[in-house]
Amino acid sequence: MQARDVNGGVHFHGSGPVAARANSPKPRQLPGDVRTFVNRADELSRLDSLLSGDVGEPRAVSICVIAGTAGVGKTSLALRWAHQSHAHFPDGQLYVNLRGYDPGAPVSAQEALYRFLLALGVPATAVPADTEAAAALYRSLLAGRRMLVVLDNAATVGQVRPLLPGTAGCLVIVTSRSRLSGLAVRDGAHRLTVGTLAEPEAVALLRAVTAGYRPQDDADRLVELARLCARLPLALRIAAERAASRPHMCLDDLIRDLRDESALWDALTVGDDEEADAVRTVFAWSYRALPAEAARLFRLLGLHPGPEFGASAAAALAGVSVSRAQHLLDVLVGAHLLTPTAPDRFEFHDLLRAYAIDQAQHEEPAEEREAALRRVLTWYLHAAGAARTRIKPGQAHVPLSPPGDGVTPPVFAGFDEAMRWYEWEHANLLAAARTAAEAGFDHMAWQLPAVLHSVHARLNPFEEWLAMVDIGLRAARRSGDRAGEAELLGSLGTAYTQSHQLTEATECHEGALAVRRERGDREGEARSLNAIGLIKLRARQLDDAKATFAESLALFRELDAAGQWEPTLLSNLATVSYEAGQLAEALDLIHQSLAAHRDRDDERGEGNALRILSAVQRERGELDDALESARAALDIALRYRNHSWEGFWLLELGRAQQASGQPEEALISFQRSAVLHRRLGDRSREARAWHGVGEAYCRLSRFEDAASFHRRAAATQRELNDDWQLAVALDGLASALREAGAEADARREWCEASRLLTAYEDPRAADLRARIAEALRTGGRGE
Repeated sequence: MQARDVNGGVHFHGSGPVAARANSPKPRQLPGDVRTFVNRADELSRLDSLLSGDVGEPRAVSICVIAGTAGVGKTSLALRWAHQSHAHFPDGQLYVNLRGYDPGAPVSAQEALYRFLLALGVPATAVPADTEAAAALYRSLLAGRRMLVVLDNAATVGQVRPLLPGTAGCLVIVTSRSRLSGLAVRDGAHRLTVGTLAEPEAVALLRAVTAGYRPQDDADRLVELARLCARLPLALRIAAERAASRPHMCLDDLIRDLRDESALWDALTVGDDEEADAVRTVFAWSYRALPAEAARLFRLLGLHPGPEFGASAAAALAGVSVSRAQHLLDVLVGAHLLTPTAPDRFEFHDLLRAYAIDQAQHEEPAEEREAALRRVLTWYLHAAGAARTRIKPGQAHVPLSPPGDGVTPPVFAGFDEAMRWYEWEHANLLAAARTAAEAGFDHMAWQLPAVLHSVHARLNPFEEWLAMVDIGLRAARRSGDRAGEAELLGSLGTAYTQSHQLTEATECHEGALAVRRERGDREGEARSLNAIGLIKLRARQLDDAKATFAESLALFRELDAAGQWEPTLLSNLATVSYEAGQLAEALDLIHQSLAAHRDRDDERGEGNALRILSAVQRERGELDDALESARAALDIALRYRNHSWEGFWLLELGRAQQASGQPEEALISFQRSAVLHRRLGDRSREARAWHGVGEAYCRLSRFEDAASFHRRAAATQRELNDDWQLAVALDGLASALREAGAEADARREWCEASRLLTAYEDPRAADLRARIAEALRTGGRGE
């Protein structure tokens, strides 16, 4: 039933990553093949040698690094070979541009894993927040597959290593300006160094691009043009495209212009890198031939906070209509100064982006640069707000000023469209927050993470979430914006709560509470109190949690704002009563909450109330009703494709199934919950799911398996310093050990659980202490 993989994860037959792999898509992520590719026959032959003789057979070499100088055609070579060899990889191809040499921030291994896991069928909400966990899931999904993975523009081994498959069958192609010797030494990578084109190949590339546009040019003139381009494919393509766009212009005139540009560049630089100077010369030569409006967009795009963008963001930068921006982007693509990566997605070659930034600095007045940057950051802020409204409707939002002239934020038709936008743009959103802070736009720097709070809370992208809040919190404090500081302290507190760092969470929410009281923000005060109550509930400080929730509810009622919050607070109070073993009170409160949520058509709240109702019904012995309530809750989670809800509510379905004498069904529910919580990064709930697995195995008389999962649950709860859940896990472990005949080990675990329980005085804790005391008193199996 179970098997342990080399990465330390536990997989189950019929569930988890192995089962998911069978139904996952076959990604086809390669960018389009390069037009007018010429020769490189030796290099292509050497790449072919990495393949075995038979399609689909295992390879001797699983990693190849294509190294060479900037603009030499490493990516073109990799893509040409990848397209030619696709039959050897029937399970698909993954591709990412790691942007290791881009003027902006490179793509981290975690970000690349996020993109790959989405392509492999993992929902965004289920991508692990931890890089190691994400890499383990990635390796699991690739195990047994024959896939090609292209890692373009890597700067360091650290970017690459987490993206390497763990088993044979896949081939990884890495392109880099560096030799990445660590991959050869430790990982056995093959290296292929690419040089500039030979003279005949360079001339052939020029002819291929200009064919059909110009009369047959003189071979000697083409040789001269190739020399001025240092025989680098990037420069050659740009030069040839300009020649093709001027079919009636004599090639001598084009060459003279390029020589003049070269002389100007030589006068402005003191470097001795012939290839780099040639590339920059060709850039300047092509750039100055652009229409003025296209040239302006080119240089303003250098100011874009992230490396990839769509027409709407480009329009905001330039302050033009989206249709006009689309036309200008087409001009830049036609001049080979910009590369399309997907429908309405564009990027620079890293050298061209650096050149665009340089032109913006020299040709755009400072006030124009600032205005363009303000427009695009405003566009991202308002677009994020529009997406949040669709992803998490009905919640209070941060008020934003009107976007102003020249900025037209997108309008999203619904949840799916907003989520797709977020998935495309989330890296740009972090870059936008960072850029806003660096530019002194502190208001936008804190508003952006505040607007995204509810989106982050839904998806748990902890690395991005914490980084963005840190940027925003510094900006709010720098500008003295106390309201912004409170919003972001609340967001940070939520992130810490959801990652079970309760001490840090308490500090943040109490800090937000203090700021809101200082400002007289009574509604914000009530929201902070609710958040603090949730932390106390997680820490099993039940009396404090009850008092805090009651204070929050009273304040909302006093403000006549209870309509939205009262159903939620009634659910929270019902949970406290249930945990304390006060079932009648819990039942009354949860019925009130459920009716209120249904009156408001709040299905998220309804699902959570049904989860609590199921727990109360189960303990009252109303098992059929408990199953019905839990399944109704799960139906809501599945309908909304919300894995956070699904994972949490599956815990209660598993308990109801267990109580109803259905241990096999309970096992499936707990396994699914564990997998989802692992992917969501919620270790506490993952451990509770393992505890449920252990209980199910006990019911199936598989006591050694049960003990294994209880140990795993206990180890996690010990790391999280959750003494209550640790005591519960140790009680389960002791029960399994006793049934397995390990009486001494069972007594040891029960003794530790009993010591932990002395800190808790509620009726449920007292009942558990009494049961453990009885188990220790009787001793022996069956007594």
